[in-house]
Amino acid sequence: MKYAIQAENLTKTFGRTEALRGASFNVIENEIFGLIGHNGAGKTTALRILSTLISATSGSAKIFSYDVAKQPEKVREILSYLPEEAGAYQQLSGIEFLEFMAGFYAKTKPEMNAIVEQGRLISNLGDRLDDRVNTYSKGMLRRLLIARALMMKPKLTILDEPTSGLDVIQSVNVRNMIKKYADQEGVSVLLSSHNMLEVEYLCHRVALLNQGIVVAQGTPDELKQEYGKPNLEEVFMEVTSVE
Repeated sequence: MKYAIQAENLTKTFGRTEALRGASFNVIENEIFGLIGHNGAGKTTALRILSTLISATSGSAKIFSYDVAKQPEKVREILSYLPEEAGAYQQLSGIEFLEFMAGFYAKTKPEMNAIVEQGRLISNLGDRLDDRVNTYSKGMLRRLLIARALMMKPKLTILDEPTSGLDVIQSVNVRNMIKKYADQEGVSVLLSSHNMLEVEYLCHRVALLNQGIVVAQGTPDELKQEYGKPNLEEVFMEVTSVE
């Protein structure tokens, strides 16, 4: 079995605050894995450590066997990260934004054109890609940003709350984008979400994070069976002691 992510006993302190207190989980290659927790549970901190944006206080993490602390440049070559608060340059058109971002990765003009074409197909925004980003709805912007994250065909994509703030139709469109691309390209995906329906639909396995520790891990069906609950939301409430 090959792992996309191996996180072992991750801790992170900010002053007197312990954001992570020994979190451990593994993501298998080619699976979509969900990291679930309350606000402040440590989800974003874990994602930022794995994305090499911050360092863990202790513990270890590997991305396809590359140590995130010792080999960050290798990790960045195969990983794409989309934070919840990500934005795009408002005065650029959608296609100009994709071209701008592709320029950081492509070594030749044909390679850049191929990456941008991939982004165009993933976004499914059609002629609206010719319009300025500042005319986009929130759902359109999120589709553009996810296309940016996926168009380089990373081995691992990390998505922080990919449908945050979107309405039902927009959320369904974004979920379908992620699932379709992961299935077609064999990309491993780690995502965080508060939407349990989304997690059950998208994720092969999930880890429930509470106060900086992983308190349960498995497939949605395994967790529902283990805790005798009809849905993942009730499992989450049970293991995180929410009344």
